[in-house]
Amino acid sequence: MSIKRIWAVFLRYFYYFAKFENLAEVFFWPTIDIFLWGMTSIWIQSIETQIPDIALMILTGLVFWQVLWRGNYEIGINILQEFWNRNLVNLFSTPLKLAEWMSATMLVAFVKILITLSFSSLLVWLLYALNIYRVGWAILPYLGLLTLSGWMMGYLSGSVTIYFGQRFQMLSWMTPFIFAPFSAVFYPVSALPVWAQAIAKCLPTTYVFEGMRKILQEGIFSYKMFWMSLGLNILFLGVAMTLFKIMFEKSRVKGLSRLE
Repeated sequence: MSIKRIWAVFLRYFYYFAKFENLAEVFFWPTIDIFLWGMTSIWIQSIETQIPDIALMILTGLVFWQVLWRGNYEIGINILQEFWNRNLVNLFSTPLKLAEWMSATMLVAFVKILITLSFSSLLVWLLYALNIYRVGWAILPYLGLLTLSGWMMGYLSGSVTIYFGQRFQMLSWMTPFIFAPFSAVFYPVSALPVWAQAIAKCLPTTYVFEGMRKILQEGIFSYKMFWMSLGLNILFLGVAMTLFKIMFEKSRVKGLSRLE
């Protein structure tokens, strides 16, 4: 793989991100979500509740969700950008390898995740005087795990769009929300029906959100949950990336120009 080609693709997508309309999109949705959920959680905490720091737990879950969603979105949207700009054939008629393109998009996603995390956590502190970094050093492994999960979802939806084309572009936005009900973002796994709990235990995201609440409630970092999430992330991301590569090669045999 060529570092120069990876860096060139990274700059292509990052320069596009620097446009006003794209910057607005990155900051607008976290602001709206944090404001709405923040006001809701503060109100819930103001009435009688047996759950201490419920506002902090909800808002930390929301910020973590933004990290996960951003990782997925950046993979999917960069594929669609090539469709919309009719540039897919041009891009892969160059010496650029698929692995280099994938590395560059993951790098772009990670940089934007850091921007989203920084902005969202600052906004939570400014609006509600709550510090999501109360989870301590665990923010680093959790950030890594959610990034892996986001990439996995991005390549999962991307494998469909790269083969079937733009008629399935809605998956770039929808895929995280398919996983969301079972990931226990705002509520514990025990709140789910028994059949849904079985699905939740198979997802890497569940262990991050459950682990986050365990730290905030008990001050304990669960290494078991960390290793479960890491193992599932590695497995699912490997499968998703392999599937994406297979579907890309099948699509290239059929002709990438049909997708534009």
